[in-house]
Amino acid sequence: MTAVHREQVSGCTACFVLSSSGINDKYKMLLQRFRLRPFTETVILITQEREELHMKKIVLASASPRRRELLSQVGVAFEVKPASGEERITSAEPAKVVEELSRQKAMFTAYALEEEENRDLRDVVVIGADTVVSYEGKILGKPADETAAIEMLAMLQGNTHQVYTGVTLLIREKGRWKAHTFHECTDVSFYPVTEEEIKEYVNSKDPMDKAGSYGIQGAWGAYVKGIRGDYNNVVGLPVARLIYETKKLGMNLRG
Repeated sequence: MTAVHREQVSGCTACFVLSSSGINDKYKMLLQRFRLRPFTETVILITQEREELHMKKIVLASASPRRRELLSQVGVAFEVKPASGEERITSAEPAKVVEELSRQKAMFTAYALEEEENRDLRDVVVIGADTVVSYEGKILGKPADETAAIEMLAMLQGNTHQVYTGVTLLIREKGRWKAHTFHECTDVSFYPVTEEEIKEYVNSKDPMDKAGSYGIQGAWGAYVKGIRGDYNNVVGLPVARLIYETKKLGMNLRG
């Protein structure tokens, strides 16, 4: 008889065909299907659970081009669908603020998906994110105008501040949304910057859509003395932490 050893390998069932004697029709079909010879060959049978993990449909609840670029860079296929709604926060702590806002943004998109006709929500994962800059406990969001941008940068130059990004995963399971939320914090230090240099940067309009009035990946990067933590978190999405968190949940975003 053919000896077949089964072993769980990374969520898959591996069948090792050890001998060719007495192979029955079932295993003949199996070998033919995978084009294997019947001696010391390995047949990988993808379990139903693993198939489902590869079929996750990722929806990014953000219009940020920086977050789109970061997800694409690490090999995640996704759909972009930002949605708006009334955001409310119940805390003044930066970590809790970004977690609350990321959860709300993800839910706005989830509700919008539910309203779409013929939308199949099975295996959908919605990613919501929000980023703020904090200096001495004060939260700095996007500047209201150029004057606000100048004031923020004048405050941050020559000092160290924190960048917080909250991320929420809404996972569709059995007809309901299951939330998983986390945040990442990075310390950023700037060299001293003159008033003229600040005004020149603000006149470029680059700061106007960014928390803290700067983009570390742009011209303002010339004044960055150092960072402690995840660089991508400062850009807008801690993708390494995101991949890690989804792996803990049994998902492979890049599958």
